[in-house]
Formats: sequence, structure tokens, C-alpha cells
Amino acid sequence: MAILLTEKSKAIVQGLGKEGQFHTEKMLEYGTKLVGGVRPGKGGDKIFGLPTFDTVDEAVNRTGANASIIFVPAPFAADAAIEAIDAELNLVVLITDGIPPIDMIKVKEKARRNKTNLIGPNCPGIITPGVGKLGIMPVDIYKEGNCGVISRSGTLTYEVTAQLHDVGIGQSTCMGLGGDPIIGTTHRDALEMFEQDSETEIVVMIGEIGGTDEEIAAQYIKKMMSKPVVAFIAGSTAPKGKRMGHAGAIIAGGKGTAAEKKETLRAAGVTVCDSPADVGTMAKRVLEKRNS
Repeated sequence: MAILLTEKSKAIVQGLGKEGQFHTEKMLEYGTKLVGGVRPGKGGDKIFGLPTFDTVDEAVNRTGANASIIFVPAPFAADAAIEAIDAELNLVVLITDGIPPIDMIKVKEKARRNKTNLIGPNCPGIITPGVGKLGIMPVDIYKEGNCGVISRSGTLTYEVTAQLHDVGIGQSTCMGLGGDPIIGTTHRDALEMFEQDSETEIVVMIGEIGGTDEEIAAQYIKKMMSKPVVAFIAGSTAPKGKRMGHAGAIIAGGKGTAAEKKETLRAAGVTVCDSPADVGTMAKRVLEKRNS
């Protein structure tokens, strides 16, 4: 089984420029059920055999799509996301980075009101091994299984998934949440979905310094999670007041440090790894203990 991206998902691609076309071809090669694309003012042709439309509404009405992935440039990406949300799509994956936070506040609030599952922005997307991917991740490191993966970092998602692959643990769904201060789906949201997924037995969570997302997730884990969670928090050596990589990865006012997040997660019963190199073997150990 899986969360969000399932065998029932039918997706369109918003933004079929050079980058969008490159990843559309890769998604099709992986078997993703893509049913069309959106090119405002240029609809009516086909790209990789997919029909293109001028608007999301037209694409949905003609194809029955219920999901979208967005490769639209930053100045127009928020409007593209709002168009997808207005079309009542269940899942919207926003790959674009550099979107102004004030624009994302409006997008996130609209997604919340419309009950749209928004992933991103500034994210690698989502993949359900054996079903498809809406994203930019390499596919060789993924395989079907029972481990859910949630991460703020795209590259750490790949690193951890490769480790899981090497120790024989497959994944139910892997989701890159995005590294911006304002994102759609949070760790807590994804944890709830994995908790309700009957075929997910363990969750690996990759967090980072800055914000309170991991602390909120810890509260949910302590109160509601019946499944084990293995976590790693990036940014242990980051100096206060310095942004490290992601726009959201900044320690402000002494809050949001890696040490604080680790302590909070451990207090909630999470197995926390001090090195990303340990996540795969630790997940295997925890899963074996659970099943023994």
C-alpha cells in the first residue's frame, strides 16, 4: 500500500519547459500514470504522447486527473499551485524553489481550506516504489517495501533510501517535504498518514535545524504513533544565526537547534541517529526487534 501517490493517482504536469520535459520523460519511464500537461497558450499539441491543455481545469475535465506536479518558474509557481488547488486535485507536488514566503502563505492556506495535499515547495517530490513517482529523484535506490520515509532534505532522502535498500528494507512511500520555511505537508501530517497505512511498519524521518516542525512531530509520535520511528536531524554543527542550505534551516533566538530536536524526539520514544550513516542499519535493527 502507499500514501498519497497510489495506483489510483492520475497526474498532470504543469510547466513543460526544458526541466519539466526532462523529468516528465523520466517519470513516464518509471511507469508513473501521467495523463496530460498544462501549457498556457500552447495547449493542443502532444509531448511524449501526452495531450497538453491551456488550463488545469481543462486538463482535469478531459483526463480525469486527480494530481499534479509543478515545474513552473518561481514568479508564477504560486499561481500555478492555486490553479491546481482550485481544480480540486487531491495531490499537488510543487518542485519549484525560490517562491516568496508571502506567496506560499496564501497557497498553504488555500490548500488547507480545500483539503488538498500539497508537497513542497523546494522539494524532490514523492515516490511510491512499484507505482510511480511525482518528482525528480533517481529511481534505482528505491524498492517496494514497508518503510515510510519523510525528509526535509532531498539529498539526505537519497542517502538514507540507498542505505535502506542496501540492508534489504523496501519503502512504502518516500516523500521529500521541502526545505523552505513554509511548506505544505509537514512531518506531523506525513506521520499521521503512515500511521494509518496498514502496510507501513516503520517510519524513517529526516529533519533539520530551524523551526518547530520536528518538535510538533514528536508530540504526535508520543501520543498517537504505534509504529517505530527512526530519525536523524541534520545541522548539529551549524552556528546560530546562520542559514545552512535550506531557507528554513536557521537557528534563531537559540531555538531550533539539533540538540533540542534530538532530545525532544528521544523523549517521545524515537530512535535518533547521531550520524546519517547509521540510519539504515538502525532501521533494520528496530524493525527486526519489532517483528521478533
